[in-house]
Amino acid sequence: MFVSPDKYIQGAGLLEHSASYINALGSHPLIMADALIWKIVGEDFATYLSQHDFDVTRVTFNGEASVQEIARITQIAKDNHNDIIIGLGGGKTLDTSKGIAEEVGAKLVIAPTAASADAPTAGLSVLYTEEGSFDQYKFYQRHSDLVLMDTQVIANAPVRTLISGIADAMATNIEAKATAQSHGTTMGNGAATFTGRAIAAECERVIWKYAYEAVESNVQHIVTPALDAIVEANTLLSGLGFENGGLAAAHAIHNGFTAVKGDVHHLTHGEKVAFGTMVELVLQGTSHEELNRYIEFYLTLGLPITLEATHLDQLSDEEMLQIGKMATMPDETMKNMPFKVTPREVVNAMKAASTFAHTYEATHTIKPILPAK
Repeated sequence: MFVSPDKYIQGAGLLEHSASYINALGSHPLIMADALIWKIVGEDFATYLSQHDFDVTRVTFNGEASVQEIARITQIAKDNHNDIIIGLGGGKTLDTSKGIAEEVGAKLVIAPTAASADAPTAGLSVLYTEEGSFDQYKFYQRHSDLVLMDTQVIANAPVRTLISGIADAMATNIEAKATAQSHGTTMGNGAATFTGRAIAAECERVIWKYAYEAVESNVQHIVTPALDAIVEANTLLSGLGFENGGLAAAHAIHNGFTAVKGDVHHLTHGEKVAFGTMVELVLQGTSHEELNRYIEFYLTLGLPITLEATHLDQLSDEEMLQIGKMATMPDETMKNMPFKVTPREVVNAMKAASTFAHTYEATHTIKPILPAK
């Protein structure tokens, strides 16, 4: 099985040159964005569309991708007879817009304002409870009709968002390889294709080659070939790679973190996935040399790959075990690992991954790409 959005377009200044693409889908869009995104880019984008004869409905997203928020905005869209739903913002905004478009039966335009995760191309949403705990993966009958990646908007976004996307994308090939080895299933409950696995592998190759230069470009808020490459890797390659290649331990452990309270939830999706990826590498017995390559990469980017950095160091053993239990639930993507993983093995691997990172830090000189805060 191979799935993808209908159309993906990437370029600098794209939002203000997008009318012809959107016009092919309808004339009465609902734009949803959170309050901050409305100030940064939303109002200008809505004005641009209005000037091109679109009848625009503006809605402020409340910040949580939940069943309740989908229902709230769905009713607004139905009341206004919107024929296009435009999600403008980050992963939770985009995931919510997918649910609304399906409920309304409208066309779907995804317009990310950061390359922080691979949600834009996926035909699914990660939904949470109103309190912020992981709720469910919600799968849709169809993918988005149009993905608009404005690289200048992304270059202006906080560097942390790009690094988060890099971390999320780095998990793609690792999880796809595990899924292939276990003959596991993709997010659409099908078998992985050679195409999906090839895309996942290319995603990792692009990250190793361009990540540092792309981050430096983001610091300067400039669009460069390296930034272009990483935006595509974080979004298109990672999105198609994970959905058609499969998820495994890294994202299961990310979801496991919702079993506990605390500052771990102040981390971004990608930051949590970075530690989850380290844990997956430990679980599968990655060689010392290969593991060190990932450790240096993550530390250079300032990603949290120790228990202290992920704010998990003060948890009791029982609390750690709760993470392991949630990560290994029958419906979790841990089932795509090529061997059975127990809750205790998850805890042991978390502790080992943290120790390996500390040892590497103590014995090597790390030159962070970003200045110390």
